[in-house]
Amino acid sequence: MTTLTPTETKSSFGQTIKRVLTARKEKAYINPYLGGILLGLVLFLAFFFTGNGLGASGGLNRILVYVEDLVAPGHIDQVPYLISMAGGSKNALDNWVVFMTFGTIIGGFVAGVLNGRFKVETNRGPQVPVKVRWVMAFIGGSLMGYGARMARGCTSGQALSGGAVLSVGSWAFMFAVFGGAYLLAYSLRKFWN
Repeated sequence: MTTLTPTETKSSFGQTIKRVLTARKEKAYINPYLGGILLGLVLFLAFFFTGNGLGASGGLNRILVYVEDLVAPGHIDQVPYLISMAGGSKNALDNWVVFMTFGTIIGGFVAGVLNGRFKVETNRGPQVPVKVRWVMAFIGGSLMGYGARMARGCTSGQALSGGAVLSVGSWAFMFAVFGGAYLLAYSLRKFWN
């Protein structure tokens, strides 16, 4: 039996979880060239085993369509784009990309814990308030999500999967993304200073 002295206090469940998740010493990042090779191998294996490449927005889109089907199934059955995913008796979650999305989230969490990089923080410039950073992140994420749906795929799907099969459209898209990103980053640099 454990007894506590007056100066000792039992840690709460939340404190115990936080200690377990953040107890490891932070490890250095992987060499970027090795990381690129490993990513290429993962992409090859994805094509080999599933016949599909990598992407992120499709899984999130299907999760949203699933929730929408729970709330407004009549709407799903009237929109051709949504019918293909969840119309009638179809389940929007019955697709490989949903499992890849959950695997990506779980894998990122596990890698963060194992490499001592799990922390809750807001990355921002020293002069930028936390609220402004969150508002800008929400606006940027909303624009990226809207763009991904309009383009029928996200940057990772276009760049990695389309670029890997030498799609001219994917290569043109990536040059446009990098050019636009440099211009936008330059115009928004005050948010990081």
